[in-house]
Amino acid sequence: MASRQEMRSEETKKAILTAAAELFSQKGFDAVSIREIAKEAGCSHTTLYIYFKDKEALLHELSVGPLQALQKQMENVIADSTLSQDDRLKKVSVLFIEFCLSHRTMYTLFFMVKASRIDVEAEPAEELQILRTKLFDLMKSALLQSLPEEKNEARALAFARIYFYALHGIIGTYTHSEETSEQLMERLAPTFELSVEVVLEGCKQQMEKGAGRK
Repeated sequence: MASRQEMRSEETKKAILTAAAELFSQKGFDAVSIREIAKEAGCSHTTLYIYFKDKEALLHELSVGPLQALQKQMENVIADSTLSQDDRLKKVSVLFIEFCLSHRTMYTLFFMVKASRIDVEAEPAEELQILRTKLFDLMKSALLQSLPEEKNEARALAFARIYFYALHGIIGTYTHSEETSEQLMERLAPTFELSVEVVLEGCKQQMEKGAGRK
């Protein structure tokens, strides 16, 4: 059984994370100071430093767990041999969209803040960036499985980028919607699935044109 001190310590940590999440979503990561977070959490900035060494540590703590859960769900879908290749892509894409809409206030934090390129081979140093890269690689893998074989790696990467742009465009459209994620998914899931089909068909047509020019 946790001691009273341990319980207080855990409560303080949760308060700091809650305050950081709220302030980051309201003002942006760069605009928020450690002192602001501590004040919102009801503690001193020296107390905050006992739990987190800097804002990047807070970013890591807030982001890694949810993104790891998303990664696992995406991996399960892609490994599902009962689905066709196109259905796997459709399902993993809608899953990604639903996750982002369910975490709208944290969306920028999860994917944009302190982000480096996710489409390069060099291994990123930070765990959060590694996760972002893995999510991109999973989506790229699902997309390429649904396309004709593309031996030109640069061209295959271009298709993956375009597809990722399309998904983030959908998400960005509803970032500030007053509807809940459940309401959005109930109303728009068929449209999201159709969007996947349209982008996929466009990629296939472009690949066929490219093959015809060879």
